[in-house]
Amino acid sequence: MPTSAERLRPLPYDHPVAQHLVERVQQEYVVRYGGRDAAVVDPAEFTPPAGLFLVAEVDGVPAGCGAWRVLPSGEVEIKRVYVEPAHRRRGLAQRLMAALEDSAARAGHRAVVLNTGQQQPEALALYARLGYQPVPGYGVYACAPDAVFLGRELAPRGGPDGIEGGKGISWAS
Repeated sequence: MPTSAERLRPLPYDHPVAQHLVERVQQEYVVRYGGRDAAVVDPAEFTPPAGLFLVAEVDGVPAGCGAWRVLPSGEVEIKRVYVEPAHRRRGLAQRLMAALEDSAARAGHRAVVLNTGQQQPEALALYARLGYQPVPGYGVYACAPDAVFLGRELAPRGGPDGIEGGKGISWAS
């Protein structure tokens, strides 16, 4: 039975591969919500150690992404979690979330928040499985009727996270 090699690696938010995946996320929003995400994003917000943008690769091909940044309020927000359709339902989004949470915890943060919408039932199910709970709304969608705001506490962690400096995380599936 063939296996595929998966790897997570940090990239700058404005890297061409990262931007390709961000555009794929935006097109998913257009299909599901009728428009692009209106939240303002500065690529510098995702630069370690203040933030992180991860690309998931399967057999060297970009298959998904996810990121975290620190909001002006001091909260850590997870953004742009996305998996290409051909790679869905294999646990890749869960592994991305675990790596993002671990990285944020190793950077000293104790909780994360995120926002999604009712038109993303797969995301809502994932976040529920991971223990996310409702939190107050924030940002441009704070009062949007179909917006969902979730968060969770992070366990303290220490030591290198295995994704800084481009080392990446690899595993076989």
